[in-house]
Amino acid sequence: MSDLTRPEGPKIIAVANQKGGVGKTTTTINLSAALAEAGHRVLVVDLDPQGNASTGLGIEQSDREFTTYELLLEDIDLKDVIQASAIENLAIIPATVDLSSADLELVSNEKRSFLLHDALRQTQIDEFEFDFILIDCPPSLNLLTVNAMIAAHTVLVPLQSEFFALEGLSQLMLTIREVRQSGNTDLRIEGVVLTMYDKRNNLSQQVEQDARDNLGDLVFKTVIPRNVRLSEAPSFAMPVLTYDSASKGAIAYRALAQELIEKNKL
Repeated sequence: MSDLTRPEGPKIIAVANQKGGVGKTTTTINLSAALAEAGHRVLVVDLDPQGNASTGLGIEQSDREFTTYELLLEDIDLKDVIQASAIENLAIIPATVDLSSADLELVSNEKRSFLLHDALRQTQIDEFEFDFILIDCPPSLNLLTVNAMIAAHTVLVPLQSEFFALEGLSQLMLTIREVRQSGNTDLRIEGVVLTMYDKRNNLSQQVEQDARDNLGDLVFKTVIPRNVRLSEAPSFAMPVLTYDSASKGAIAYRALAQELIEKNKL
């Protein structure tokens, strides 16, 4: 049961962008690993039916007996669905392709937009003593993403350093505004993080300038570079901080985590 009178628990951040291939899952995996490395207890909620965050944190398909699908639709016990990862301080609620049918199954549920909100605010969550919960959203503005935004305190937006990046952002901002009006009046934007950044590329620099001119302090100072190690790490089922701790990608995600920690005064 959800208890809405209890003190505020962990900081819940939805990592969202309706465009695919912008570094959303990469950011979820590596930012959570960097926060855990800094000593914070972190839970990743994989809300993408592709289950890439689960794979990237080393959770085999055969080990995903209970997933976000059961969490949303079967009111499962949190202790059954939260799994430890190989990384100290980092746990995950994994996902499988079963989640792809959740949108249709949730339509008839009158609390369909609040299921994740209620699941993550059970009193039982306090036993895990998480500092952060990061939700990896699917690359679309569907009912799963709306669930994430209603559950979250803030939204972190990965923005690929490419042409039309800011145009795609406007639709996401409209969705955030609608969620504020309909289900989560306190929802805020945690920040926008530029991903796949190539400082040798004039386009990357132009996108950064446009983002900072239009969004100001919402854009994190840290930018995530294009980095071979960052691309390779998921195929070894580990964050880049484990795969190559000294790589530019690992260094960037540590810096992003530090910015997030300072921003939240932790």
